[in-house]
Order: sequence, then structure tokens, then C-alpha cells
Amino acid sequence: MSTDYLKRILSAKVYDVAVKTPLEKAELLSERIGNTVLIKREDTQPVYSFKLRGAYNKMAHLSPAALAKGVITASAGNHAQGVALSAQRLGCRAVIVMPTTTPPVKIDAVRRLGAEIVLHGESYSDAFDKAQEIQAKRHLTFVHPFDDPDVIAGQGTIAMEILQQHTGPIDAVFVAIGGGGLIAGVSSYIKALRPEIKVIGVQAADSDAMVRSIQAGKRIRLSDVGLFSDGTAVKQVGVETFRLAKEYVDDYVVVNTDEICAAIKDVFQDSRRVLEPAGALAIAGAKKYVAQHHLKKQTLVAIACGANMNFNRLGFVSERAEVGEAREALFAVTLPEERGSFRALCKQLGARHITEFNYRVSDTNTAHVFVGVQVQGVTEIVKLAASLKKNGFPTVDLSQDEFAKTHLRHMVGGRSGLAKDELLYRFEFPERPGALSRFLDAMHPEWNISLFHYRNHGADYGQTLVGIQIPTGHKKSFKAFLDVLGYPNWNETQNPAYRLFL
Repeated sequence: MSTDYLKRILSAKVYDVAVKTPLEKAELLSERIGNTVLIKREDTQPVYSFKLRGAYNKMAHLSPAALAKGVITASAGNHAQGVALSAQRLGCRAVIVMPTTTPPVKIDAVRRLGAEIVLHGESYSDAFDKAQEIQAKRHLTFVHPFDDPDVIAGQGTIAMEILQQHTGPIDAVFVAIGGGGLIAGVSSYIKALRPEIKVIGVQAADSDAMVRSIQAGKRIRLSDVGLFSDGTAVKQVGVETFRLAKEYVDDYVVVNTDEICAAIKDVFQDSRRVLEPAGALAIAGAKKYVAQHHLKKQTLVAIACGANMNFNRLGFVSERAEVGEAREALFAVTLPEERGSFRALCKQLGARHITEFNYRVSDTNTAHVFVGVQVQGVTEIVKLAASLKKNGFPTVDLSQDEFAKTHLRHMVGGRSGLAKDELLYRFEFPERPGALSRFLDAMHPEWNISLFHYRNHGADYGQTLVGIQIPTGHKKSFKAFLDVLGYPNWNETQNPAYRLFL
């Protein structure tokens, strides 16, 4: 079947709208990790994403009659822009169904290209169902974002360019995965011509449908997906993309939000360009794979697949990049509530740069301090925590604690003697009007909100921390409330950082 896709890719019609993107060496990153990292700059396409290739190839193969009726698709943004620009060039009508959580930068870009926009649902899957409904009514042609041979072949032209641009040895190519169209096309071409090159898929930890499907031997549908990497937030991979991934993809690596943010920073430092989270997935995966497998002096290619970043997200990315690179450690340190304690603690921290120091008096005997410190890696974090404990400062490492990184560092203020029967939950609220009202309306009238902290990161969801006082005997009702609400949530009541500070 690779021969079939090889023919499709070689005859793909993409260059009427797409450009042959650069393959650039990331000098600083390569030096730091001891391997040659080449970045395929798909973020430099006219719509700042590779999606243009597959969309145009599909539409260029449609009959004149089909083009005359128009096309429809469902997309979180990048594929939508590809379809809209392709429709503009081919002179046909395009309807784009997008989730209501799609970043405004992508909605505005699609609108400028002249497509009709329909906002529906909270995820790609919701938008897909709505698009199918509209397609049946209007007799439009559906342009699938990933699970279509022509779309897959269009994306595969990226691999064709990589092998043309670098004729020397390549040890591995790292590819971001959402629905799987990109890796299906890239792996089909590479394995047909250069089977010795490893193809390694990269997924976000909270949107890892392909990894779970490969492990299970069948397509798995996720109940929820994380939305930070919105371009890869797909609940279920395609039938054809899963088949091709099973056959051609050599390995997988899963990365978290902090690692993605660190990769965005890496690319910015090397090229002064800002990738979107999905666009930086492959770079984050390459870095993690190198560390996991102790690779040295290899040639690695990572596909930077998109740059449609909401500006308001940059503050969050900057904040989390240091933690993702293990260059900042976050600690909860306990010390005696007496004069000279702070000075003694600072002496233990040495000449390290302190990035954060939060404290509020709340006890006559002990003080709990939230400390951020610049470090040079995980090893130093472990050693510093051990040193603090050894010298009489009980320490909890919070560097990987999502609750501490997202909320606690911005709201340390001491305990409250009034917060009886308090449960602490972390939620992801969809970033749209009415989300908070829905939460409050669903609450039992006898429950009381005792703590509330919300942060907007310019994303399509809001990070929210809520303390709720639940009377004895209401636990079952509270569980039902969470189920009906349907927002992703985490119980943080037993979190040690919460116990220490709040």
C-alpha cells in the first residue's frame, strides 16, 4: 500500500497554493542536546500551517460539478484556513464548522478568506457531527481534516521535500499527531523510499488518542481532550490514519504542557518565531526522546506544523517554559516562625536567582513559604530539595504539581478558620459566555463557595480553582453535580500544597 501512497504523493497538487518550506538547523537547540536538530518550517506556509497541502490536494481532485456545489469541513482552525484559501483559489464556496472554543485568531483568519463560518460544540467531534448534518442538507462535499487518502497524500509532500532537502543520513523524523493525517502521509513516503529512517509520533499527554489506540490494537475514543494544544485536540483518530500508523510508525513519545512551552521557547531563541502549541509538539517530542534514549550525534528532523498562536497565551507559555525545561524549581518550604529564619533559608539557596517568594503569616510557630528558584536541570532540583531538608527546612517539591503551578503561586494567602467542610477542585471551564453561570446554577443552594481563583491564558478554556463547603451527607449529591456539569475536574483536597498554604 506504500506504493499506492507514493504515487499519490508524487502526483499531489499542492504547489498552486503551498510553498516548499525551509528545512533549518536549530543551532542553539542542537548544541544543547548534543544532536543535530533540523526543523521543517511548515509554520511559514501562507496560512501558517501544513494543513493547506492536504486541503488543496483533496479539492483540486474534485470534479467541476462537485466544486460548483461547494465544500464543507469541520476544523479547530488550521485545516479550516487551508480549506478556505483553497476554495478562494479554486473559486468555490466553503462552509467551515468550528468548535465554539476555537481561538479568535483562527476564526478571524478563516473569515478573512471568505468562508462561511458555523460555530458549534466544544470539540472537533461536536463540530464534525454538525458538519455532517449540514452536508446532507446542502449536498456539499466534505473535506476531511485527516482521514482521506488525498488529504493524507497532500501532507505527505512534506516528507518528499525533507528527503530532497537533506540527502544525507537522517536517524529519525518527529511528527505531531492529532487525527493522524500528517504522520500517515509522512510515514508512507519515508518508509517507501528510506525505510531505515525512524518515524516517531508525538502527542500531547491529554490528547493521546493515537498512542492509546496503538496500545489497544484498535481505535480508542477519548471522553475528553486537553485544549492547550488545540490543533491536535482530537478524541478519535481516523480509520485510514490508524491503519497507516500501525504499519509505518516506529515509536511514540508523549509530552506535557510544560514541555511544549519549553519547545516554543527553544524555537523562538533559535529563529525569533513563535509556534502554536501543536506546532511545537514535534520539537518537544524530539527533546524528550533524546533524553529518554540517551541519543548523541544523531540527525533528527522535527516538523514545526503551525504558528497560529493567540497572543494572550504568550504569558502562560513564558511562565511555564522554565519549568518545562527544568530551569525553575518550585518548593513549599517550612521554617520556624522566628527572626532570622528567612535569612537562614536564603543562605541555603545560595547564589541561585529566586524567581518567586510568597509568604503570609498564619501561625505563631511555623511559616510556609512558596519559593521559585532558577536551576540547571532535574538533578539540581532533587539535590537542592534534599539539602534543604537536611539543613532543617522541610521541603515539598512542587515543580510538577499542576495545582501549584497554575493557581497556588498566584494566590498564596494563608489558611482560613472559616473554611469548614471545604473541598478543593480544579476545573477547566470552556472559555465562553455562560460557563460560570452554568456552574453556579447547578450548585446546591446549601453549598458555599469558600475559595475561587480563575486565570485566563488566552486559550479556549479557563483554569479555575474552587473551594466548596459541602455539608456532611451531601457527598453523593456533589458527585452527581460534577457528572451533570461535565467540565474536566481534579480533586485537590488532599494536595499537600493546599494543606500547607490554603
